[in-house]
Amino acid sequence: MTDGTLLFSVFKGNPELPTAVNITWSSINFKTILQWQPKPSGYFYTVEIHGQTSDTKKKCILTAETECDVTDVLRNVKETYTAHILSVTSSRTDNFEEPPFAVSEKFTPYNQTVLGKPEVQNYTQKGSKLNVVFQDPLTPYTFPNGSFRSIRDIFQNDLAYKLYYWKDQSSGKKDTTTKSHKFEVSVDSTKNYCFYIQGIIPSRRENRNGQESMVLCTSVERGILDEYGAEVFIIIAVIGIAVITLAIVLSVILCKRKKAKAAREKEPLNGV
Repeated sequence: MTDGTLLFSVFKGNPELPTAVNITWSSINFKTILQWQPKPSGYFYTVEIHGQTSDTKKKCILTAETECDVTDVLRNVKETYTAHILSVTSSRTDNFEEPPFAVSEKFTPYNQTVLGKPEVQNYTQKGSKLNVVFQDPLTPYTFPNGSFRSIRDIFQNDLAYKLYYWKDQSSGKKDTTTKSHKFEVSVDSTKNYCFYIQGIIPSRRENRNGQESMVLCTSVERGILDEYGAEVFIIIAVIGIAVITLAIVLSVILCKRKKAKAAREKEPLNGV
């Protein structure tokens, strides 16, 4: 799973009603949505979440929708869950008859939720140092005081971040890793740099890399030589030398013409 989605479906129970197909788990920063098909006609769906060590919990009871937010019943993020999508009618009263249902693939939030985009709070390029300060993405889960827990609060030492950076208008990327909220890297003080940040879980076998932050670029004051390059100055110098040479040649030609004209004007006087 690279985009937060798992796809699976197994059918069980009495096949008197259509059962869900294409069941997917879509999870980013522990916000988890269960989705499936088809749209029901003449019946409803009820979602049951089964944990390996926890009690079964029902969500989206008798829904006509084809998705269900199951975030609040997956609070034990290291638990492994399966979802049963029951196909039911509103008039069903026979509790002894098992309704038809489909079973999702197993899902463990801690191992499979996708890390969302980090938010860059501040960045500066002073001299040969690029400094970037960023913020952890928040999860839907809260502390007792009501504040939201970040992904760092849940992953703790398993979480790291990578900074990818490169000279503006260049394709050669460098990267560095941190477990804090900031980066400081050495750069060329005469060049602008672009960068983005990505959360990673190095211990994962899959889904190690999270979503990339927005690409941002620095803007430092640059001299004319840095802005346009030495090649432009060489061209300008060659043109300048050519202009000066042309001016000298023209001056010499004009001077010779003036001397020749003066000599011709004196010739009649010498013959008198």
